[in-house]
Amino acid sequence: MTLDRSFIELNRASTNRLRNLAARLSDEEMQHPVGEHWTVAIALAHLAFWDRRVLYVLDMTERAGKLFIPEIDILVNDLSLPLWAVIPPRDAARIAIETAAALDRRLEDYPSALLEEIYVYNKRWVVRALHRSEHLDEADAALR
Repeated sequence: MTLDRSFIELNRASTNRLRNLAARLSDEEMQHPVGEHWTVAIALAHLAFWDRRVLYVLDMTERAGKLFIPEIDILVNDLSLPLWAVIPPRDAARIAIETAAALDRRLEDYPSALLEEIYVYNKRWVVRALHRSEHLDEADAALR
């Protein structure tokens, strides 16, 4: 299988969207609710966490030479929510942007055969724009 490399531009665009959102919002706007329990800042901290997870998967997969699947329970979002909530908004934005940009670069240069194996298992680990856009759309909708 030859992996469609259009994910590179999609990921870059979502990182730029993340950067632009963080740049235009005040600290007060970062605390705006997004859904029942989240704020814009929590959504950004969430994105940073899950992008860091994918960076870990990439590192471990490359080290092992085959797909590495970490054991992470779906409840991690609920368990992490109190931690994410105490991160200052600008720090949440900074961490989300830095992590997204680092992950974008890592994915762009990742060994093709291993990247294809990861993509087949979970395309959202490669096309990070899918996850980022979901939460950025929610934040934009909540801010309107």
